[in-house]
Amino acid sequence: MQGPDLSVVAFLLLSALTLGGGGGVIFSGNIVYSALSLMVSFLGVAGLYVMLEADFVAGVQVLVYVGGVLVLTLFAVMLTHRIEDIKVSNRGVGKLPGLAAALAMFAGLIAALEVAPWKLPAEGVVREAFPSTQSIGNALLGRYVLPFEVASIVLLSVLVGAVVLSRKEVAEPRVSDDA
Repeated sequence: MQGPDLSVVAFLLLSALTLGGGGGVIFSGNIVYSALSLMVSFLGVAGLYVMLEADFVAGVQVLVYVGGVLVLTLFAVMLTHRIEDIKVSNRGVGKLPGLAAALAMFAGLIAALEVAPWKLPAEGVVREAFPSTQSIGNALLGRYVLPFEVASIVLLSVLVGAVVLSRKEVAEPRVSDDA
C-alpha cells in the first residue's frame, strides 16, 4: 500500500496552519495572542502560495503582511497607553449569524468545486516551473507603470491622512490679560 503524496500532506498541514491561526484570531480573548495567531495564519497562506508556485506573491505575503502589517499591529498594541487596564469583552452577539454565513459560504464553495471544469495535466507530463517575479516586474515597470504610481500616491496620501488624524493637538498656552 502506497502512502499519500507528499504535496497533499504539505497542503493539508499548511491548510491546518492557516485555519488554526484564523481560529486563534477569532477565539482568543487576548489581543496579543490574536495578533500572533494572525501571523501564523499569514505564514500558512504564504506556504500555500509557495505550493502554487507563486513565488512573488509568497514573498510579498511574508514581507508586507507578516513583516509590515503584523509588526505595526503589535507595536500599536504594545505602545497603547495602559492597554492592560482596558477590559474588552468579546460578546457573542454576532456568533450565530456569523456561523450561518460561514456555513452558507462553505456550502457554496463545495458546490462550486463540484461543478468546476478542472483541467488535469496529461499522464506523464511534467510542468516546468516558471518564475513569476521577472514577468511581474516587467509588467509593473512597463504596461502598468501609471496605475502602479497612482496606487503608490493614494497609499502615501492615506498614510499622511492617518498621521494627521491620529496626531494629538497641542494647545498653546493662554496669555492672561492681567500681565
